[in-house]
Amino acid sequence: MVDAPVLQSHVPGEEQKENSDNENKSKSVPSFVQYKWWIQISIYSTFVLSGQAIGTLLGKLYFNKGGNNIWLASLLQNIGFPILIPFLLIPSSTNKSDKNRNVNIKKPSIFVLVPLYISLGLFLAGNCMLYSIGQLYIPVTTYTLICTSQLGFNSLFSFFLNKQKFTPYIVNSLVLLTISSSLLLLQNDDESGNSIKKYSKKKYITGFLCTLAASAGYGFMLSITQLAFQKVFKRESFRLIIEMTIYESLVATMANLVVLFASGEWKFLNKEMNEFELGKKSYVLTLIGTAVSWQGFTVGSIGLIFKVSSLFSNVISILGVPMAPIFSVLFLQEKMNGVKVISMVLAMWGFLSYMYQHYLDDLKKKSEKNVSSNVSEISLTERSS
Repeated sequence: MVDAPVLQSHVPGEEQKENSDNENKSKSVPSFVQYKWWIQISIYSTFVLSGQAIGTLLGKLYFNKGGNNIWLASLLQNIGFPILIPFLLIPSSTNKSDKNRNVNIKKPSIFVLVPLYISLGLFLAGNCMLYSIGQLYIPVTTYTLICTSQLGFNSLFSFFLNKQKFTPYIVNSLVLLTISSSLLLLQNDDESGNSIKKYSKKKYITGFLCTLAASAGYGFMLSITQLAFQKVFKRESFRLIIEMTIYESLVATMANLVVLFASGEWKFLNKEMNEFELGKKSYVLTLIGTAVSWQGFTVGSIGLIFKVSSLFSNVISILGVPMAPIFSVLFLQEKMNGVKVISMVLAMWGFLSYMYQHYLDDLKKKSEKNVSSNVSEISLTERSS
């Protein structure tokens, strides 16, 4: 009877110490996790921005210095997929809750996966061909600025396929990106050494429309991939994204190789290499650099999809739009006229509008978490009292 009050007065003190220690640990652990998350996002974003800029410039350099094989240029965007195979050896880190949740999920049948990968791979091959035609017929500055429309297409397809909600800032972003790409069709490009002198106005318009169609196809593939995660796989992991990328690239590579040999264009590759203005070694290095750069872009893109979302990955790629035109002016002697400057400003405005909406969504999620944590704390105090 005498010891009871002492025990009652001592236990709450220990509980307070334990609670304070747990709070300190909980504060330190999230901060470490948050820094680690930002470091990973920075690395993936660097892969996306650098891979996109270098791949675009090397692809244009190939066409400017004597290359004209569209199917080879398309092949280079997919054939570097073997460098992704080592990522399959990395063990996937999943939480216990994720493991328990995925136990009852059946893996999709091979009769479902094979048609899915073949369809996506063939679609990817055709999309890469459209991108290559755009690189052949229009300057880098025009090409990259038209590619900004892929964010608008991605949002549009996400609305119908992934139930993406539209806000005033997203609508503003779509309008600005559409106007930005439309302005480029009306310009009169008189850059020395660029495609408008080398090719007719008809081919220039063809390059514009092919790039626009490729941007739409890229946005569609992102939405279809997200839909496949939801309806077919019903799960999402880094290994699954790597596997999808490898299988799709494999099918696209086979399709491009079949067309390259069936068309007979492979016979002229040796002549093309010998007549390349920068020499044979530069020709080979340009092809290798292009393939590696686009696979670096792929690694960064799938990393951002895994860590954040497909839309965020697309937004980061749009952020790299001003890099290629600036580098093309510095290294490829292309000129930046007034129409392109206005188009670039509108594209960046649209990008910032979309990012501001992402910022508002992030603030909303944080406020909801704070409210839920406060409610749980109040309930715990009421129970203890």
